[in-house]
Amino acid sequence: MRMDTRSWPQSAAGGAGTTTAIAAQGDQVSVLIAHADPIIRAGLAALLGNHGDMQVAVADPHADSHAGADVIILDHRSGLEHMRRAASAHHGDTQPRVLIVTQLEREWEVRTAMMAGVHGYLLQNADSEQLLTAVRTLSRGMRYLSAELSRCVADSFTRIGLTSRETDVLQLLAQGQCNKSIARELGIGVGTVKTHVKGLFDKLGATARTHAVVLATRRGLVGEPYGNQQH
Repeated sequence: MRMDTRSWPQSAAGGAGTTTAIAAQGDQVSVLIAHADPIIRAGLAALLGNHGDMQVAVADPHADSHAGADVIILDHRSGLEHMRRAASAHHGDTQPRVLIVTQLEREWEVRTAMMAGVHGYLLQNADSEQLLTAVRTLSRGMRYLSAELSRCVADSFTRIGLTSRETDVLQLLAQGQCNKSIARELGIGVGTVKTHVKGLFDKLGATARTHAVVLATRRGLVGEPYGNQQH
C-alpha cells in the first residue's frame, strides 16, 4: 500500500534535517542495508542487487553515518535509534529515507515507528515485489506501509487514544501491580489510580484488570523493554 505524506500522522510526516534528492522514475536508487540480522542483510542485498536500478551497499547498523544513501533499510530497534540520532542532527544535514523491515507487526510497534518519523514499514514475510515497491516508493519521496498493516494502523488512529498517564497505569497493571503500588510508583493518589483504571476499562471495553491487560496485549498497547524485543 503506497501512502504519501498526507496519509501519515503529522508527527511522522517530517524528519530532522533534509532528505537526499528525490530520485526520478528510472534513476538509480542508492540503498544502504544496515539491518541488525546478518541473514536478513544478505537476503535483502541479494534481492535488491538483482535489479539494475538499485545500487546496493551493506553496513553495520551502529555506524556513525549513513549519509549518501537515498534509502536505508533497518530493523525495528535500529530504525528507532536512527530516527533519534537524526532528530539531533544539524539542520541541513542530508538524511536517507528510512525503511524498517521487521517481523514486529503489533499495533503499538507499528505506531511507535511511524510516530518516530520512519518513512516505510515492511514485514519480513513480504515478497520481493513488495520490497522493490517499498524502496522505489521511498526514493521518490513518498511513504510506504505494508498492506497487511494498513487496517491495523487506520484503526489505531481512529480509536480514542489513551492518555500518557493511562498508558503508565496500563504498563504497571500488566506487571501485576496493585493500586497502592501503582500510586506509589507514579507519585499519585490511590483514588486517581482508580479513576485511570476506570478510564482504561471504558476505552478498552474491559470488565476487569486482567481482562484489560489481555485486551491491551492483543492490541500491542503494552510495550516490552528493548532487551526483550525481536527485530
